[in-house]
Amino acid sequence: MTIQTAGIHHITAFAGDPQANVDFYAGVLGLRLVKKTINFDAPDVYHLYFGDQHGSPGTIITFFPSAGSPRGKIGGGQVGITSYVIPPGSIGFWQNRLEQYNIEVTKTSRFNEDLLQFEDGEGLRLELVEREEGAISTWAHEGIPTDKAIKGFGGAVLFSVNPQRTMDALEKILGFVRVSENEEYARFRSSGDIGNVVDVPVTRMALGMGGAGTVHHIAWRAKDDEEHAQWSEAVRDYGYQPTPVRDRQYFNAIYFREAGGILFEIATDPPGFAKDEPADSLGQKLMLPEWFEKYRPQIEDNLQPIVVRTLVPATAAN
Repeated sequence: MTIQTAGIHHITAFAGDPQANVDFYAGVLGLRLVKKTINFDAPDVYHLYFGDQHGSPGTIITFFPSAGSPRGKIGGGQVGITSYVIPPGSIGFWQNRLEQYNIEVTKTSRFNEDLLQFEDGEGLRLELVEREEGAISTWAHEGIPTDKAIKGFGGAVLFSVNPQRTMDALEKILGFVRVSENEEYARFRSSGDIGNVVDVPVTRMALGMGGAGTVHHIAWRAKDDEEHAQWSEAVRDYGYQPTPVRDRQYFNAIYFREAGGILFEIATDPPGFAKDEPADSLGQKLMLPEWFEKYRPQIEDNLQPIVVRTLVPATAAN
């Protein structure tokens, strides 16, 4: 094994109502809507990207929101918990903010780190963890000072139907290093400073079912197209069958499903989200790849209008 991923590139999930999705991730969590586009395989469905001010790798959560989507079931073969990292000393701020929006929070710990766990409106499991690692966010959102803002991913908890095989893939393909283990979890760390900590429950998880409130896939970082080609070869040499390279406009991607049931993607850091619109106006316009431009009127007519807005906390409204 000669290459190592820096960590998570992005995580992609299913959702229901598009406006509710924007309200939660931009309005409550204070992430930037950095790209508003469509699911290239289903152009009547949005593909929304939320992250830091630049849409940096390691900060991006993406959604396919479709009103009326049936709920999924979180379980084996999925990212079970998406972890966000916040600055040290800010967990109290976030507990108060979430409770103001009537979001139930649970305090717990894993590997001697305090965690604040909660769910979005459709049951997607999230958690916040304080760490020094990672740059402070410069994206300002109403009510969230930059010294409290989410930096990006802390990592993820992978629910596997075959934990040993999933852990093997992390170590032997992706180059993660096992750094700790207890009776419940094994912890792995990558070389990056964000999106770099992955925990795997050591007990097999019952198979989940895709749908709103569940993760579709997790993507790992490749620094450029040259390294991306090496990743494709490494995945094949290990015995998995990666897809051909797919152009996702803002990165190139290959996919494979590891033996624990989780769909892995490897995505290039470049070209990034400023490829087709100015960095200071990311996410404000529906962006379409050139092969869909001629269908823009029909596509826009089929999509529910969405807007990033400032939300009034439930406690203030009462």
